[in-house]
Amino acid sequence: MVVGIGQIKFRLYDVHSLKAKRSVVKSIISRLQNRFNISVAETGLNDSHDWAQIGFALVGNDARMINSKVDKVFNAADRFGLAVIVDTHMEIIHI
Repeated sequence: MVVGIGQIKFRLYDVHSLKAKRSVVKSIISRLQNRFNISVAETGLNDSHDWAQIGFALVGNDARMINSKVDKVFNAADRFGLAVIVDTHMEIIHI
């Protein structure tokens, strides 16, 4: 079994409240879940209105496929255009 874990840190522009931030982050999360059928959640920077961090995980049996899917998630999150990706982190775990 292979587990892929990813983390994305976003910079949000023109967001001046936590309510507006929640709207943007929920949109990113739901789009990623619907498109890739992965587990996604906001994992940090909860009290900042101009920064966001999400984490996601997926499971499979082929490390190359998992690596490719994680890269596709990063690219899709960037193409959504809702926020600017500042940093990404990926880890592939073989169990």
